[in-house]
Amino acid sequence: MNNEEFRRYGHDFIDWVADYFEQVEEYPVCSTVKPGEIKSALPAKPPVGGEPMKNIFADFQEIIMPGITHWQHPGWFAYFPANNSPASVLAELLTAGLGAQCMIWQTSPAATELEEVVMQWLGKMIGLPENISGVIQDTASTATLCALLTAREKATGFNSNRSGARLPLCVYASEEGHSSIDKAVKIAGYGIESLRHIPTDHNFALSAEELEKAIAEDKSRGLIPACVIGTLGTTSSAAVDPLAEIGEICRRHDLWFHVDAAYGGTAALLDEKRKVLEGAEMFDSFVFNPHKWMLTNFDCSAYFVKDEELLIRTFEIHPEYLKTGRDEEVKNYRDWGVQLGRRFRALKLWFVIRSYGVKGLQEIVREHLRLAGLFKEWVEEDSRFALLAPVNFSLVCFRLTKEGASEEELARLNAALLEKVNATGEVFMTHTSLKGRYAIRMAIGQRTTTEKHVRRAWDLISQSALTL
Repeated sequence: MNNEEFRRYGHDFIDWVADYFEQVEEYPVCSTVKPGEIKSALPAKPPVGGEPMKNIFADFQEIIMPGITHWQHPGWFAYFPANNSPASVLAELLTAGLGAQCMIWQTSPAATELEEVVMQWLGKMIGLPENISGVIQDTASTATLCALLTAREKATGFNSNRSGARLPLCVYASEEGHSSIDKAVKIAGYGIESLRHIPTDHNFALSAEELEKAIAEDKSRGLIPACVIGTLGTTSSAAVDPLAEIGEICRRHDLWFHVDAAYGGTAALLDEKRKVLEGAEMFDSFVFNPHKWMLTNFDCSAYFVKDEELLIRTFEIHPEYLKTGRDEEVKNYRDWGVQLGRRFRALKLWFVIRSYGVKGLQEIVREHLRLAGLFKEWVEEDSRFALLAPVNFSLVCFRLTKEGASEEELARLNAALLEKVNATGEVFMTHTSLKGRYAIRMAIGQRTTTEKHVRRAWDLISQSALTL
């Protein structure tokens, strides 16, 4: 493809994306294809010769698009949001065009220095302490792995990096903690049997009393507590662990304290929600995802660490071919995580913050909180339904009730309700289990969702419940 063809198709593709932004609501939220349907429509062998872009783009529209689930649909209420925005998409285009590999300062000085500045902005925007440094990871799962690896090295005096993980280290997290914690514990060499799932209270938040007991018990058995992972906005119910209490426990026992705020951290943009970060001065590391609720398309995870030297010592490797004459003067983010090669993720975050401004981002988050409050009121006002968890952010957990029904019967009833509502194609919600109770999750946070869409979702739920 020559540059003129690239220019022409580039215009066509931008027009297509702009149309998609305007028309996404016309698609069913979830793809309706059957397993294997897309694969069967694709040739089994690659083309021997190059094909015209016109044909490739036509196949994208005719074969690929029917198999896309539309996360940017205003009726998206599943999982958590994975928002994009026009500013972020345009920045991704520039990133792809530049094709920069940003592993060290020398390979793109602007990428490194912009990331440093943008992460400072972000920390100030959500009210983190000034003595904390930031780096962009791909996902919160990777950030949690980085935290566990650093905690491992701190607990073993860096002997694990030298001779392997041999000491009996323990990790503590809420029973409602994300599954990525379990995976990271295995990858980091702690062993899954060393992970303690701490019971939660009636609000699904980690019990500080139970945490203290678990740490004391492990110490009495000759084990070594190494890390506690608190959660600010659990996946199932958006519960908030008592971070200040946990921080005090970690301080007394000299444990690494990591906070997973992948979803809920964005709420700290608002002054009225800043209290969720109480105890932040005791965090050793903290992560939240601008690619969830802050309009920055996937992937972009903001990871902050108090002691950057510990992080760097955990990951740094100095092969001769990567040494430069500037290494003592600059940050080389290749030493701040698992990856050597790094994408220029800071560019899209910079575009988003500048395009919307702090006030614009606050307005969007505040509106989603308002809509969740409205939905909560509708559930509470309808005697057929019940809330199953506190509404801390923009997630509402609820279910249809039936007098005298067992938990098994209620699970089947609500699964049927969820399937019926999702089958309309107008909305998409998912479910979870809260202390053995089946719950439907209404996660409000898509950039284009308005009160009209939330009201339509409630109408579909209410009407569908009449037929069950």
